[in-house]
Amino acid sequence: MATPKEASKRHGELVREIRAHDYRYYVLDDPTVTDAAYDALYAELRELERAHPELATEDSPTRRVGGGPRTDLKTVPHVERMMSLDNTYDEGELDEFLRRVGDGLPDGAAVSYCVEPKLDGASIEVLYRNGRLAGGATRGDGVSGEEVTENLRTIRSLPLVIPHEGPLTLRGEVVIYRRDLERINLERVQMGEPPFANPRNAAAGSVRMIDPREVAKRPLRVIVYGAVEGPSIAKTHSETLEKLAEWGLPTHGKHRNCRTREELRAAIAEIDRSRDVYPYETDGAVVKVDSYQQQHILGETAKFPRWAIAYKFSAEQAKTRLRNIVVQVGRTGALTPVAIVDPVQLAGTTVSRASLHNTDIIAELDVRIGDLVTIQKAGEIIPQIVGVHPEARSGDEVPFQMPRECPVCGTRVERREDEVAVRCPNRRCPAIVKGSIIHFSRRYAMDIDQLGEVLVDQLVDGGLVKDVADLYDLRVEQLSELERMGEKSAENVVAGIRASRERTLDRLLTGVGIEHVGQVAARQLAEAGGSLPRMLEWSEAEAREHVAGIAGFGPKMVESVVSFLFDPVQRALLEELAKRGVSRPQPMPEAAREGPLTGFSFCVTGVLSRKREDVHAAIRAAGGSVNDSVKKGTTYLVAGEKVGKSKLDQAKKHGTKVIDERALERLLGNEPL
Repeated sequence: MATPKEASKRHGELVREIRAHDYRYYVLDDPTVTDAAYDALYAELRELERAHPELATEDSPTRRVGGGPRTDLKTVPHVERMMSLDNTYDEGELDEFLRRVGDGLPDGAAVSYCVEPKLDGASIEVLYRNGRLAGGATRGDGVSGEEVTENLRTIRSLPLVIPHEGPLTLRGEVVIYRRDLERINLERVQMGEPPFANPRNAAAGSVRMIDPREVAKRPLRVIVYGAVEGPSIAKTHSETLEKLAEWGLPTHGKHRNCRTREELRAAIAEIDRSRDVYPYETDGAVVKVDSYQQQHILGETAKFPRWAIAYKFSAEQAKTRLRNIVVQVGRTGALTPVAIVDPVQLAGTTVSRASLHNTDIIAELDVRIGDLVTIQKAGEIIPQIVGVHPEARSGDEVPFQMPRECPVCGTRVERREDEVAVRCPNRRCPAIVKGSIIHFSRRYAMDIDQLGEVLVDQLVDGGLVKDVADLYDLRVEQLSELERMGEKSAENVVAGIRASRERTLDRLLTGVGIEHVGQVAARQLAEAGGSLPRMLEWSEAEAREHVAGIAGFGPKMVESVVSFLFDPVQRALLEELAKRGVSRPQPMPEAAREGPLTGFSFCVTGVLSRKREDVHAAIRAAGGSVNDSVKKGTTYLVAGEKVGKSKLDQAKKHGTKVIDERALERLLGNEPL
């Protein structure tokens, strides 16, 4: 047996060698040893620490496996606010940014810019203290985020020790390489689990997992793109990136310095051309003023730094052949046509399906089975067909006809006069039941995260569940008999369903899917009803009176709620949920607050920089009211990214002013627009 001195020496050699191999594999993507050789080194280190426990320090490679699961993720404040970047989509807006930079600096100041890829993953803050990894958090709302230190320790591209004394606060992105996502998705499908939609969603969900041991199984990587203490490291941002790389930290290594407009455009174009070659997803280029001194002079707005901007690339397109159109049935019974196309590479992923939305879109595009089509992916999980090439037709193309019967249950479909959608009216249709259960379990509704699509398919197809009320009768012994469902997994599912009984009434009303009633309206309805048993005591006349008295509820919403409450099938469902004690009474609303938004009403839509519920809460805290949709009298429509046309049309119809998040922040701060 080795002496303590010999063991300590060998331990140091193994740690250094394993760290070097981790750096080459996870950072440089250039391994120099086989997996078997690496595993042998790791096994030797583990055995050495088992024989000499005093050597197993917190920064040992063996400590990356993750500790036990936690009950939740606590929120911690950021060392410095993590700001969003303002976006631009064309060269004219880029020129306007350059003009503002020039105006904000002393006359004649020479400006150098650093251009780098805009990483498409999950933003994080990473803390090192005296050279050791000491903390980490998600972006959250920019002021604080969820503490994920133990999860970050499992990511092998992130060193546990660096050669830097004092505090170091880094900004970075958690990503999953595209090739790694393909591999784990194949494994998930083979295990009967749903595949991840894209690398960004996989990375964001993985880094927030409660159990670090599960995080350690995911092929996550960190790419560092900045340091809060940058000015103490170097004079410029680009020099800081180079210094971080010298310390063994993973950076993208793709930054380029530019001084002229032409150099900037060339650097952005190069990133655009190369983005399919990068192993990770990128959806644009980030342009930053390189000098920290000039960054300080330019300062920031309430939301964005004035010295940086994100140049977002246009949606990628590709041509392919449309081989078939299949019809899917959603939770509302709507039949949605989906195009099956020849597999083609688009935005770094292989695409074989594309959305066609509805029959009106198909007719407008004149899409036929067999056509050569153009598909586009602009942040969507399923790309969409945006063009047809009739000049390439051979004459064998076949026009599409929506089926007259539901492809799932065979019920004759219907189309309302005022709707584009064709619907299956059978509430017991398995596709509708499955969609309803998935919607019911969503985070913003009853939050039952154990109910994935594969399990829901098994429950409905096996006759164990006919509606959401049946979920609360499921037993561990029933679930454990299902394919790929062990007893422990079954216990977790039942526990998750049991915990959802404690959700408040508004979450339940959101989950049951009342037409025209979103999260905001569900909260208002729950406050008017108080509890589910009390709402079920209403007569139809009382229900109409209560609902009509809710601010912002127009005739269509009132009719939808009353019809739902007194529809025989839906009422029976609500009564079964009440019998099972599902949902707590709704807390009474606080007295209306006076604030800078008193008297103003808002509708919030699109993709925002923080959770929509948080934006709603900020508006209410400032005295404003929130609606689910744009109505007559709605003061502002707060529009994020990817806003639907219908909301903008309604805003125009009602004279509602459309503003962005920056304008909302000014209103919240009692600043004029």
